[in-house]
Amino acid sequence: MRTISILGTKNSSETGKIHGAPSPFILALQAPQLARTTPPAQPSLSPHCLSLLRRGGISGRAAERVAAPAGGGGAGAPAVSVPRCRRPPSEKGSEEPGPVPAAGPPHAALTLERRRRIEELSRASRQRLLQSRDRMFSKFTSILQHAVEALAPSLPLQEDFVYHWKAITHYYIETSDDKAPVTDTNIPSHLDQMLDILVQEENERESGETGPCMEYLLHHKILETLYTLGKADCPPGMKQQVLAFYTKLLGRIQQPLLPHINVHRPVQKLIRLCGEVLATPTENEEIQFLCIVCAKLKQDPYLVNFFLEVIQDPVLHHYRRQNKLKAMASKESTNVITEDMLKCQESLVTDTGQPIQPEEIPGAAGAEQMEKEDDLPHQGDDLSFSLDELNVASSPESSTVGPNQDYNLVNSLLNLTKSPDGRIAVKACEGLMLLVSLPEPAAAKCLTQSTSLCELLTDRLATLYKALPQSLDPLDIETVEAINWGLDSYSHKEDASAFPGKRALISFLSWFDYCDQLIKEAQKTAAVAMAKAVRERFFVDVMEPQLMQTSEIGILTSTALLHRIVRQVTSDVLLQEVVYFILGEHREPETSTDINRHPLRHRLIEHCDHISDEISIMTLRMFEHLLQKPNEHILYNLVLRNLEERNYIEYKPLCQEDKDVVENGQIAGAIDLEEDPLFTDLSPDNTLSAQEWLSASPPVSPEHPKNDGKTEVHKIVNSFLCLVPDEAKSSYHVEGTGYDTYLRDAHRQFRDYCVICLRWEWPGSPRSLEKCNLEASFFEGHFLKVLFERMGRILDQPYDVNLQVTSVLSKLSLFPHPHIHEYLLDPYVNLASGCRSLFSVIVRVSIHTVNIYIRLYSSDIFSNFVMNI
Repeated sequence: MRTISILGTKNSSETGKIHGAPSPFILALQAPQLARTTPPAQPSLSPHCLSLLRRGGISGRAAERVAAPAGGGGAGAPAVSVPRCRRPPSEKGSEEPGPVPAAGPPHAALTLERRRRIEELSRASRQRLLQSRDRMFSKFTSILQHAVEALAPSLPLQEDFVYHWKAITHYYIETSDDKAPVTDTNIPSHLDQMLDILVQEENERESGETGPCMEYLLHHKILETLYTLGKADCPPGMKQQVLAFYTKLLGRIQQPLLPHINVHRPVQKLIRLCGEVLATPTENEEIQFLCIVCAKLKQDPYLVNFFLEVIQDPVLHHYRRQNKLKAMASKESTNVITEDMLKCQESLVTDTGQPIQPEEIPGAAGAEQMEKEDDLPHQGDDLSFSLDELNVASSPESSTVGPNQDYNLVNSLLNLTKSPDGRIAVKACEGLMLLVSLPEPAAAKCLTQSTSLCELLTDRLATLYKALPQSLDPLDIETVEAINWGLDSYSHKEDASAFPGKRALISFLSWFDYCDQLIKEAQKTAAVAMAKAVRERFFVDVMEPQLMQTSEIGILTSTALLHRIVRQVTSDVLLQEVVYFILGEHREPETSTDINRHPLRHRLIEHCDHISDEISIMTLRMFEHLLQKPNEHILYNLVLRNLEERNYIEYKPLCQEDKDVVENGQIAGAIDLEEDPLFTDLSPDNTLSAQEWLSASPPVSPEHPKNDGKTEVHKIVNSFLCLVPDEAKSSYHVEGTGYDTYLRDAHRQFRDYCVICLRWEWPGSPRSLEKCNLEASFFEGHFLKVLFERMGRILDQPYDVNLQVTSVLSKLSLFPHPHIHEYLLDPYVNLASGCRSLFSVIVRVSIHTVNIYIRLYSSDIFSNFVMNI
């Protein structure tokens, strides 16, 4: 039993029936103009009628059979006749208007011009009717096609698959109208049927087994042909259909397809077509196709090697790519194209990813030949260019890049990140995040050296930073809501707490968050390269001049932004570059003469003691959050490198009887707390017992064991508590506001810091004095110097400044390093001559406080005495 299709016929010996129905019935449904039988004379069809029949699904031969008499044209044989259609005026052989009749009665006295205009209007009306009829028949034949397929008996999958594919190819062989949109044809329906057949075939077979339909698709290079049709976009809209077919094929088929050369090669070619022009109707299909390819590579990372192309002639391709990008720039004047984007290039690769030698290239198929012709310059004179015109000699990349490779998948995604449609741009960013996380070293190297990814990240950061207002309230910068790069949606009208520049600030912080997350997820080599690019091209080139300026408003705004960046960064690699940007990479001990070795570090530390209290508070807050970051270089650069040799201790050789450590942890010769005249006001109410501290202290662990010879904690705390007389304490008259209320929070913070510092493998005890260079002069470092000076003026500074200074010092004291505890917290250490510690600074402040209190108290007594007199 034969099934007649709308676009063609299936193989069968029967030619006249569909499930027992006479063939003329079906033909009459497809072409209503078919009418009664006519005399045996064979009518002829006009080209226009043949075109209509072909659009309705009748092939050329079938159309001729419609016009030919049945039964071989024998006598008396019935025949099917088609009335002769009037040809449209555009076709050759169209009937010319007859001669104009002579002037006669009034109704026939129309002029020749008027009659011509009437005929033109009638022709235009007739043309519109024909087009409307064509569209109606196209829909009707599609419905009839589905009905016939539903009633017809099921065929083998392979035969059905081949039928749908040949129906598509027959359209291009038989059609004469290449301007009709693809939606007016049956091509989308046939592509969907082919995809459904492939999915059904896979579901009916065992896992990993390739069926005959898939074999047919691979062997006959169907994807290559579809790529050619999509590139030509014939009929209009075909590119969208091809992209959708590729996307569904890769997404719905479970077996690995990309390793096949007849799959990854056309996929790679189709990738080149994506992102060429922004804001096109195919952007949505392009980004979906690119994202499904990225997802497949994430599942099998080794497949990425198929998408790394080797350049055959980089100079020539550089020129071609430059012309192409210039054309894009003329259409998209608002998009900035960097020089490194010119590295994008095409190449020929084998199925293993290796380059093909020119003599090994087989005969090019039609698709490949058309692609090469499109890529060549249109004029032969364009090839006569010089290296000077290309600036190849002046480009550092041209002399340093070794093997030339290209990563078109990344290039297409980079172009789509500039799309005006925010959803397309976000999807492109997600695709890039998948690609940078691939563990293949070759892909990571090509990603950073042969694409403009690093330039895109840094250039957009710089652009968004420069778009910020010159003056922003630091409180607004600090309190703006948390930023997630994929959720950058902000409405000024709906925001009750809007302020000038908030939209620009959110955009900048959102893109920085994306850079941070991208580097965090990236392969190690790619992450380091991207982080260094952010440091060199954004922090050093853009932010550092703003931080080094002399305008107080500019300093305050730029420092607040740096503070927000420090708070927001989460990637360890990017954090390392931020730390190097702020503090430098020096690790040797500081001296008082070289504190300006890293200018930005010196300037920021000086800002901690700025004449403007706002700048001082903001800079101190930035250092406070910097100290909380899990990076060992921060504390070492600021403090530890100056304490390594312990030359802050006055070293005296001990006698034999003084070498043993006393029970309370003091070194022989040290003054006991109760014997020190400075602490004569010590009372049991103001001290904490050893049992109270030991019960709340963190348990002893193998990483941080209890060390003999270290001063006990409760004695250190009590020595600090009794520095200020009870009468001078602000919390003396308020119950429950003593220092003991902060005990629980202090222990929690200390445990958190211990967890952070475990991986840094700090020693559990101070370095032996015999191994230290005690002869070298001691300098506490620029950072501690400024903090101690601020602490010494605590009585003359605003309350907010004092809170921030003490907060930074408390963060330093939480680090479980023995040298920090010894230098900052141990009041019993014997300081070398000219050295000061935190305790000695507080002692001087306490003495000054007591003197002021005594003067005020004496003045009150004297005043009362005078009043009594």
